[in-house]
Amino acid sequence: MNFALIGAAGYIAPRHMQAIQATGHQLVAAYDINDSVGVIDSISTDCAFFTEFERFLEHAWRRKRQGHSLDYLVVCSPNHLHSAHVTAGLYLGCDVICEKPLVASVEQLDELRRVEAESGRRVYSIMQLRHHPVIHELRDRVERAGRDNHEVELTYITSRGPWYLESWKGDPRRSFGVVADIGIHFFDMLQMVFGELQQLSLHYRDDHKASGYLEYRRARVRWFLSIDADDLPAEVRGRQPTYRSVTCDGEAFEFSAGFTDLHTVSYREILAGRGFGIETVRPCLAAVQAIREAQPEPAPDAQLHPRLRTLGLAPYDGAVGG
Repeated sequence: MNFALIGAAGYIAPRHMQAIQATGHQLVAAYDINDSVGVIDSISTDCAFFTEFERFLEHAWRRKRQGHSLDYLVVCSPNHLHSAHVTAGLYLGCDVICEKPLVASVEQLDELRRVEAESGRRVYSIMQLRHHPVIHELRDRVERAGRDNHEVELTYITSRGPWYLESWKGDPRRSFGVVADIGIHFFDMLQMVFGELQQLSLHYRDDHKASGYLEYRRARVRWFLSIDADDLPAEVRGRQPTYRSVTCDGEAFEFSAGFTDLHTVSYREILAGRGFGIETVRPCLAAVQAIREAQPEPAPDAQLHPRLRTLGLAPYDGAVGG
């Protein structure tokens, strides 16, 4: 099958290129406003490349008229462009694979549902943690336990340098903020393991970090997300740039290993007809939207994430643009 890719110069695009190659298919067209895309040659030297979306779109329509179909369009563009690029792909007659977050709101999700119906094509979101064996193990344990009172702590700190806030990722109007940009697949994982979300509160938010409390049907969750290296625990600071931790009832579940291979697993599932579509994404996207729209409030001690307590941070909303 033939694939096209939007956002070829981005950080995540090589994982998609590798997944296309690993599943035995061809990357035949790509677009990015930046031309630092030599990585494409490791996949194909016959891939048409464009730095203007209009020329990319013209090329795609010409292929369609000539009977050289595009089967899938892969969207790795900045988050605020996902909706427009997914829509373009669906109307081109492609199924679409889109990086997370799929869109900014449930309203945009409903619009994509209408475009799916009009075009007869499907959109799939990359939610790679749903394929992680350790997350499956945690879900199975929770199912076997049959309890509704698990205590969970989620901590994800992934260091980003000054470039982050200077790029589109640092603009909440385009990235939808730290919670959406680095957190949405964790919130999806929590819903998958612990059931529907029943309550939430936000305790802290600025351009670098956010923290709060989520109550699912089977768990109470304290969460902390950050792109600030100074937030790394002392035991890993200076030795590793990323810290991921999920504990359930005091037991740690280590899921860092194999994280980079999950895009290929995601592609295999999508191509086998088992991808995660709009309705699968809806609960976590609604949760992230609600968190983005919430105002920080004081937290009862039982709901406060320990990292927030260690850093001595009071309820605060310092994020530019929401």
